[in-house]
Amino acid sequence: MKFYQRFAYYLIGFVIGCFFVALVLSGKDTRCSYFPNARVLNDLRNKPFQYSIEASRKLSEDWIDTIDIKNTLTYGDIDFDKSNKIYEKGKLYIIEGQTTKKDTITLRVINYKSKAVLDDIIRKK
Repeated sequence: MKFYQRFAYYLIGFVIGCFFVALVLSGKDTRCSYFPNARVLNDLRNKPFQYSIEASRKLSEDWIDTIDIKNTLTYGDIDFDKSNKIYEKGKLYIIEGQTTKKDTITLRVINYKSKAVLDDIIRKK
């Protein structure tokens, strides 16, 4: 068997294999959240999210919105030196992010087994 024939068989098998892999993976909602920061943020986003009284008061001000909270829970950075500590029967996480107006904010989120509670929003200038 000549080289171009072997190469043609290889390409046919490769294309069929790629087709089956694409078919299997296209129907699933796959995520690659292997790093600790991505895993914690994904866990917080997938739980029912509640606001404390202090966080609700700060959200009523005009410098922050719930969109900023969602963006911080998606793209924020967790300070693990200050986080992952037991706090009120849950784990406290300190998440740093930005508002749409480029203000730096810090979220204090308590992660319980069945819910996540935004405890406080701290504005840094």
